[in-house]
Amino acid sequence: MTSSSPVFTTQEDRSARIAVTIFPLLILAAAALGFFAPAAGQAIAGYTSIFLGVIMFAMGLTLTLPDFGLVLRRPLPVLIGVIAQYLIMPLTGFAISWALQLPPELAAGVILVGCAPGGTSSNVITYLAKADTALSVTMTSISTLLAPLLTPLLTLWLAGTYMPLDAGGMALTIVKIVLIPVIAGLVIRLLFSRLVDRILPALPWVSVAGISLVVIAVVSGSADKIVAAGALVLLAVILHNSFGYLLGYWFARVLRQPVRTARTTSIEVGMQNSGLAAGLAASYFSPAAALPGAVFSIWHNLSGAVLAMYYRRSADRHLAADPHAGAEAPGLGADAGAGAPESR
Repeated sequence: MTSSSPVFTTQEDRSARIAVTIFPLLILAAAALGFFAPAAGQAIAGYTSIFLGVIMFAMGLTLTLPDFGLVLRRPLPVLIGVIAQYLIMPLTGFAISWALQLPPELAAGVILVGCAPGGTSSNVITYLAKADTALSVTMTSISTLLAPLLTPLLTLWLAGTYMPLDAGGMALTIVKIVLIPVIAGLVIRLLFSRLVDRILPALPWVSVAGISLVVIAVVSGSADKIVAAGALVLLAVILHNSFGYLLGYWFARVLRQPVRTARTTSIEVGMQNSGLAAGLAASYFSPAAALPGAVFSIWHNLSGAVLAMYYRRSADRHLAADPHAGAEAPGLGADAGAGAPESR
């Protein structure tokens, strides 16, 4: 997820497609294992924070300083994307919880998913969609760095009416399992860039393994709730994710951003760091509250892959209709950069 190279290589492109295709299947397998062998999940439940820390450290390893340079070069689209991330998804999660009359535990979980930062699988989906990968990377990075402040505050505001929350404790946890690992990874990348470059292709699978373990732990602790409310949770997740894509796109368009930027914002807003949300929900609410995050982890990768195909075909039709638009075509140019894909 680095912008150190202008475009994906053929090998990286193949890795990105494999990661997007295989990741949901692995998460489904992890969910099945947690459901049918709950003892295995309970054995690792106490290590959820460690798994999340490893995932965020891997994310930090993929970052470079140029990823943050876009904030200075193109501040408006970055600002729009981050505002949309922390405005649309929290409020949409709250509205869906109210409209579906979700039980308090599930409502808190849905809202917490909405208050989480962007998921880094959005960077791969953005690339495959021929949108602005460099912008997606920057949006994800900034929203992640803001998470220790905004995620607890928004969750307390919107979910505090459903269940009590230690917002200060959550903020400290996010600092420990998100901010510190990400910064540590970034520093190590700066100091040992050649060594890290060699392991970049393996980092997506570190994230896949980490989130799979989180899902096993979450599902094992709430198998009875899945039976009772599985369909309701799935409906809430589908609505949340879909409205994220739709509202993210039109939020950018209303603010007069080009289509390519709007598509990037759409993907970035709709795809959440649901693994983090599931882990926090299990720690600060209940195992049942972690269910929406676990289901979102599966669904948003499936829906994201479909959306990427739609956007990609639309971009190809646009380019075919206007060959002179090649310099501005999604996925081309200096801002299309990305490195090793991640999945989360």
